[in-house]
Amino acid sequence: MDPGMDPAMNPAMKPAMKPGPSPVPIARTTPNPLRTTIDIAPIDPKVTAFHARMPAYSPTMLFDVPMLATQLGVGRLLVKAETRRMGLPSFKILGASWATYRAICEHIGYEPEPWRNINELAANLEHLKPFKLATATDGNHGRAVAFMARLLGFSCHIYVPKGMVEARIQAIRSEGALVTVVDGTYDEAVARSAQEASDRCLVVSDTSWEGYETTPARVIEGYSTIFHEIDDAIDASGLRHPDIVVIPMGVGAFMAAGVSHYRANAGKAVIVGVEPLDANCVQVSALAGEITAVQGPHNSIMVGLNCGMPSLTAWPRLSKGIDWFASVDDEAACQAMRDLAAVGIVSGETGAAGLAGFEALIRDDDFRSSTDLANATVLVVVTEGATDPEHYEQVVGRGHETIGRVITAVRA
Repeated sequence: MDPGMDPAMNPAMKPAMKPGPSPVPIARTTPNPLRTTIDIAPIDPKVTAFHARMPAYSPTMLFDVPMLATQLGVGRLLVKAETRRMGLPSFKILGASWATYRAICEHIGYEPEPWRNINELAANLEHLKPFKLATATDGNHGRAVAFMARLLGFSCHIYVPKGMVEARIQAIRSEGALVTVVDGTYDEAVARSAQEASDRCLVVSDTSWEGYETTPARVIEGYSTIFHEIDDAIDASGLRHPDIVVIPMGVGAFMAAGVSHYRANAGKAVIVGVEPLDANCVQVSALAGEITAVQGPHNSIMVGLNCGMPSLTAWPRLSKGIDWFASVDDEAACQAMRDLAAVGIVSGETGAAGLAGFEALIRDDDFRSSTDLANATVLVVVTEGATDPEHYEQVVGRGHETIGRVITAVRA
């Protein structure tokens, strides 16, 4: 057994099994002992205005899923499906594009205006060439940075951890990037990518380290567009805003955006963060009372969440703003993929983690007793589509292109 999966070796794990056929999903659910009041400043509206100028921008679908709501015993289940965003199979381009733009502005010392579209922006930045972007990734963020580099006519170098599946590597290479496989974990790939920083290369990372915090903060800002889209769709349809919000976590950048949105103006939604059992660095850190590393290797199929250390930039919001943590095993993610496919939503392993975490959480007696689930509106964010099509077919039993939608979208 991997030591990270052995309760005797990982004190943050206290497995709770649900009855049912083998294999049985294992989960660890805990309230956040550090939860406290948090004062959040609103995100600059320039972020959404920037995204509106990106190619093929449009809000992604928010689905009302009554079949899953009934199955889970909740009043309403809303699913924000970040499975196709500007032609990419995840939400990451929102953070990568805004962070890249702001980093370029700071690099050149001014705003490269006017520009109405990405081609005009690229023309305004022609004088920088030769120029490069670099980052580390376990999949989607790296492809988003490579996509942005291609749009701007820059070169790109992406570092990935050992063991990353070939389909995800090839997807990054399809954007014209050079990909280097680091013989180590995601965190070791981050350390290697940081060495690329120079006058001719910007590192666009979604995690932070001492002395490198501005760009990861911009990534967090970029993700705010998702939550504004959710609000717009809910308001336009007359639905109730969510009582419970469930978001997958890796280093915590996306969750930090969620906390910022749902804690602004003293928001009272219950926020749930979901991680893999062997890479539950935010949960472990909260239980320890300080940032704590979860040593690798991190072998979950939820590769976008295989991170051993929370982002320094995200941590203050994560530690104070999250209400509950759920860390889940791979079988839970696979079951969530199948549950989503049954209602017509194609989700990869990382994307399905939110639903897997919520399915684990509703088996927690303390959570159930503290929440009126039967009348609750629950929002689950699905963060990616089928980024590994071969494995998707193995898990779900059919190809992602055969999944037919049987639910309707909530439209703004």
